[in-house]
Order: sequence, then structure tokens, then C-alpha cells
Amino acid sequence: MEQAPPLAQPAASALRLKNAAAAALLVALTATLYAVAPWNGKVMGNLYVAGSLAFTGASFLSVAALTYALIVCAFFLTERRPGVSKSLRCLRVAARAARAPTAAWRDGLAPPDRLAVLTTLLKAFFGPMMAVSLMIFLMGAVNHGLAIVRGPIAAAGSRALFDAHGYWFLLQFIFFVDVFFFTVGYLIELPRLRNEIRSVDATLLGWVAALACYPPFNELTAAILGSPFTEFPRFDDPLAHAALNGLLLVALAGYSWASVALGWKASNLTHRGIVARGPYAVVRHPAYVCKMVSWWVASVPLVSLAFTRSTAGGLLAMASVASWALIYVLRAVTEEDHLKRVDGEYAAYAAKVRYRFIPGVV
Repeated sequence: MEQAPPLAQPAASALRLKNAAAAALLVALTATLYAVAPWNGKVMGNLYVAGSLAFTGASFLSVAALTYALIVCAFFLTERRPGVSKSLRCLRVAARAARAPTAAWRDGLAPPDRLAVLTTLLKAFFGPMMAVSLMIFLMGAVNHGLAIVRGPIAAAGSRALFDAHGYWFLLQFIFFVDVFFFTVGYLIELPRLRNEIRSVDATLLGWVAALACYPPFNELTAAILGSPFTEFPRFDDPLAHAALNGLLLVALAGYSWASVALGWKASNLTHRGIVARGPYAVVRHPAYVCKMVSWWVASVPLVSLAFTRSTAGGLLAMASVASWALIYVLRAVTEEDHLKRVDGEYAAYAAKVRYRFIPGVV
């Protein structure tokens, strides 16, 4: 939160109320927009069951949004030295634009207002998506874990057990860990966590490259580039099946490790301080490397099938995989350009960790 000089008690109390009201309003608006968006209809309407728990996506989002709003309001109402929150700044910018759009366009935004607007847009897009995804991955991991514990393991056979539940448990758990840190990163921003957002990428290219990988925009990306991937690649040879799916899970575990290394600073398009520990001490974009490796493994069955039909089809499938990889290369480049514009921290980090993707190569 922004630091400010001490205010007189009445003024401080009024500011606390305004900050809390602005946060509650934006949380309610964001959750509502996510819930009614047509591309989220299936997720909102699905019934999620694990053990004795059962609820729809819409019910979960409502409870999660209410809980989050109460926590945020409690924080603002008890803040010892309140400053103007990003939520309040964003609403003030919106009010000015509504009253005098021409003047607002002409005058532009002061840096604190620009940061507040971009931060609010970022959290509004990713916050509910991450929270709902976190729930889905947790429920999936719990269900497959329970099936492993309760099922007839000896009778199932190792491959049958792995295919039915083992792979899916590990996959859902890995994604749960990854999304957990990003969910907290988007929803909580505190000085004591050292994760305050200093800057948000304001370039169109940066946002397009990032959003192309997330719903609903990833569906458009897949329509343009194709999507020759399968969530669980299957191979006739037992050794190849175990080895390649093991490699896929290891790659995704590396992807999740990168999120753990980012900690509470995990978020897209932001500068919250440079992380140089864990895999980030080896290469500058370890998550993207691991994600691309997992995609390459996941594409093997469909690319192989395409080659059996025609050479041209196989080459087209390979081009599709390469195109998705290029999106992540573009994300890496736009992220670095943004971070270098903010201060000298990233340039110093890049001088120490020289390679983006593969040590000693690139």
C-alpha cells in the first residue's frame, strides 16, 4: 500500500472508509463480470465434488469474493497510516473520465494513476481466474488422491493406476502449487511481503503476448495457430509411455518450482522486485523453458499422427508447436523490455544471469 504522511483523525477515518468501499466495489464488480462472461459459463455451472463437499463454480466464486472483500476491507479499516489505495485511485480516474472524457484523454494520467488503473485491470482479469483455477486443481488432486488411496491398487496394475489416477493427481497437484502462488500474488500486495507492484507493462504488445496464453483469448490463439497438444499423451510402448509422461511431469514440476521461487511476487506483466533464487539463478525464464518442454512432449502423439497422414500435415503440426513456443519467447522479450525501463535492477540481474532459456546457449 502507498505510504503517506500522518493525517488528522477525521480525515484518516474518512480515507479508510473510502479505501474499503472502493476495494469492496471493485471486488464485487470483478467477480460479477467473471461470473456472467459467456466463456466462463461452463466453469461457473459445473458441480465440483470432493468427498462430502459439493458446490458449483458460481457458488465458490461468490463465497471467495465475499471472503476476500471482507479481508481487504478489514485491512483498510485498520490501517494505521492510510494512503490513497490503488482501488480508490482507479475509481477516481474513472469518475473523471466519465465527467469530462475529452479533458481526461487530453491530460492523460499521472504516474500513480496510471499504475493504479493498470494494476486494477491486471487484478480484475487474473484474480478471479486464478482463484477459480486454484479450486479446480485442488478438487481434482483430492479426487484422484482419494481414488488412489481407496481403490484396489494391487488389482489395477501399475500402468492402469497411473493412467487413471496417478498421472492426473500429480498434474493437478503441480498446477495447484503453481496457481497458489499466483493467486496470492494477484490478490495480496503488502509492504511486509515485499511484493508491492512498482510498475505494470503499459505496452499493447506486452499485454497481447501475455493474454494470448489465457482464456478466453487462448481459444483465439489456438484457432489461429492450431493446438496439436493432448493433456495426457499416450504411447503404445510402456517404456516410452512412462518415460515421456515422466518427462512431461518433471517439466511441469520445474514450471511450478519457478512459481515457488517467485513467491508472493508471482504475477504477469509486473515489476515487483527481481527474483534471482532457485531456477532464476540459472536462466532468466525457467518457467517458459519448462512449459515449452511439456508442450513438446504433449505434442508428440498428434504430430506423429499428422506425419502418418502426410508430410505436409506433420510439418504444419510442428509449425504450430513452434508458433506457441514463439509466443513465450515474445513474452520473455516484452517482459525484459518492461523491467529494464523501470530501473536498473533487471539489467544488473541480466548481466549476472546471462542466458534467457538454455545455459551457455541462448
